[in-house]
Amino acid sequence: MKWLVGETTEILAALNEDAELTQEDNQHVEEQVRQIIKQVIENGDQALKEYSKRFDQVELEDLLVSEEAINLGYQRVEDEVIEALEAAKENIISYHKKQKQYDFMDTEKRGVLRGQLVLPLARIGVYVPGGTASYPSSVLMNVLPAKIAGVKEIIMVTPPSSNSIPDVILAAAKIAGVDKIFQIGGAHSIAALAYGTQTVPKVDKIVGPGNIYVATAKKQVFGVVGIDMIAGPSEIGILADQTANPTYIAADLLSQAEHDTLARAILVTDSTKLAEQVEKEIYRQLDTLPRKKIAEVAIKNHGLIIIASTVEAMFTIMNEIAPEHLEVQLADPISYLHEIKNAGSIFLGEYASEPVGDYFSGTNHVLPTSGTAKFYSPLGVYDFVKYSQVTYYTKEALAQAKDAIALLARKEGLEAHARAIECRFD
Repeated sequence: MKWLVGETTEILAALNEDAELTQEDNQHVEEQVRQIIKQVIENGDQALKEYSKRFDQVELEDLLVSEEAINLGYQRVEDEVIEALEAAKENIISYHKKQKQYDFMDTEKRGVLRGQLVLPLARIGVYVPGGTASYPSSVLMNVLPAKIAGVKEIIMVTPPSSNSIPDVILAAAKIAGVDKIFQIGGAHSIAALAYGTQTVPKVDKIVGPGNIYVATAKKQVFGVVGIDMIAGPSEIGILADQTANPTYIAADLLSQAEHDTLARAILVTDSTKLAEQVEKEIYRQLDTLPRKKIAEVAIKNHGLIIIASTVEAMFTIMNEIAPEHLEVQLADPISYLHEIKNAGSIFLGEYASEPVGDYFSGTNHVLPTSGTAKFYSPLGVYDFVKYSQVTYYTKEALAQAKDAIALLARKEGLEAHARAIECRFD
């Protein structure tokens, strides 16, 4: 792991320099994705089947997963897994339903009505990753907030594997209430959702994490459809002092490192002794980790221990990092809550381990990465609605405002605007 020690300004400068050095040149990926999208627009389902054969080594007859296949997949999943998914669903719903917003109208001035309508999106697309692991939790996290928002139709895409989708993914989709599942992945599935094909319907918004090709495709189709965010590799930041348990910290850092060789695991502490204990514990735990090869590369290339001079400096540094997941393992962690300015999801105390949020607490695990927590939020019910404004004026109310409106319109050189108001009183 890399260490950074010094004054706060020096550490922040080093972090900024490191960020600049690790920026990838993605021009090749951008062009590849652009061509994939073009082929899907022009050739529809045929392009999807060809790309599935090329990228997933799967020859598909049907892109749509049948209801029978979904039900059979559900039935093959162990009862205890179904029970765990149902319990997670209950927690996700109980948390996210508090985010629901409602219409409002006000009549503060006589003859004037102003308001806002909260309107659910008609149809959304959910991308569920495949590859080295299956993520039923991502199904629940993306679909359930949309259901609470009132989305009428939810389309799911996920990469095929040996001509089938993992049973646990099908079970999670059934539990969450997905309307249709298509066994396609990668950039071509994003293109299909954005533009529609003979089989795949066009959606209004695409959500869900994916690899660099999926993220690039989402970026390129934005504007044709809405997207949630451009997600990068997973990351965790931990703030800890001498009271923290190094075994817990090491385990939590590895919980993100095992996701991806590009995952970032960062500890910020004011205790050199704790830092040394954590580093030693990480390598001890790595020895028995099934995904050791992935986690070891992530720790070597993107693992970071930062020694800060004070607790205040620790928060300054972590707020600049703006991690996807932030654990606060300090004495009396709740008292520090308002020192946190930038983080996707916050975990307070040594027993709020990050995987609690990944699977069970009900908070969402689709989160802003790569410092974007400075201006992005976790996925929520609010991502699946849009807002329309409402205005009503009586003639008497407009009469009181007409001179001010016409004055401002003419000040901007927009005579027709002024006349549109004044003609109602000629």
